Amino acid sequence: MKQLHPAWLDAAAVENLAKRINAVAAMRELFQAHGQGRAVQPPQVLTLLPDDRGDFITYSGILAADGVFGVKVSPYVITPSGGRVTATTMLLSVETGQPLLFCDSLALTTERTAATTALAVDLLARPDAVNLTIVGSGSIALAHLRHALPLRAWTRIRIHSRNISAKKDALVARFGEIRPVPEIVDDCSLAVADADVVLLCTSSGTPVISTEHIKPGMLVTSISTNVARAHEIPPETLEGMNVYCDNRSTTPLIAGEMVLAAESGWSRDDIRGDLGDLACGKAQAPLPDRPSFFRSMGLGIEDVKMALEIYRLNSQTS
Repeated sequence: MKQLHPAWLDAAAVENLAKRINAVAAMRELFQAHGQGRAVQPPQVLTLLPDDRGDFITYSGILAADGVFGVKVSPYVITPSGGRVTATTMLLSVETGQPLLFCDSLALTTERTAATTALAVDLLARPDAVNLTIVGSGSIALAHLRHALPLRAWTRIRIHSRNISAKKDALVARFGEIRPVPEIVDDCSLAVADADVVLLCTSSGTPVISTEHIKPGMLVTSISTNVARAHEIPPETLEGMNVYCDNRSTTPLIAGEMVLAAESGWSRDDIRGDLGDLACGKAQAPLPDRPSFFRSMGLGIEDVKMALEIYRLNSQTS
């Protein structure tokens, strides 16, 4: 990894490179390393700005076999016109301590978030799953669709979000050659009815599906947002679910539904495995008479792995 000057890649450059990376394969490799103790994941650090003006979240990690340390800094800055979230990732060599890459983190975060969920779907969804529902219609939701598409022989795909009718034409244009053609559904109950896999991809701080929507055998996944104690499913549902997460040592301490459920008696000891366990075949299998839940909070090692893949690809093409 010899480089005289670290590369700086803006959002457009990262997006272009990220599309050429097999992000699910990268996350599989990463979590196998994590499950074998070859990736170091410190807790994320939240630093509050004075006078309620926002915060900075720092995600870091070390990939020992690859010889890199990385850190993503994600500011949430409140201005008179509203809140603004940005992020920048830095990759450094553990051999020299010198920086290798600085890059905008928007596309990087989108791809690693969706790819991490997709890996969980591949490892947890029933082999015969055919009905996929995505709740959310933004860029992260569409990245989830793209990465989940090849994982099962889906026969029906439904997409739901608030006010989705107003976005219908734009969404249809983005579906392109996707088959089966996703159905745009206004009603959440209809969207999740008979679903085998439900991917929750919203910025909501409160549940977007109810207990009645969650059926035995269903896999529900949920991602993170900046809202304090955010939870896309009711916390009380955890008691009756097979619960998994991206990292069992950190996620239960910050995931909203887990924190709230723990206050009512649920125990983090009930987590059947994290993604490292799953990738290495060490997690407890889901009980078939229960629904399953996978919670991702986003890990620094995911950012580091994606930054490393982007750095490698950029070095080959520069």
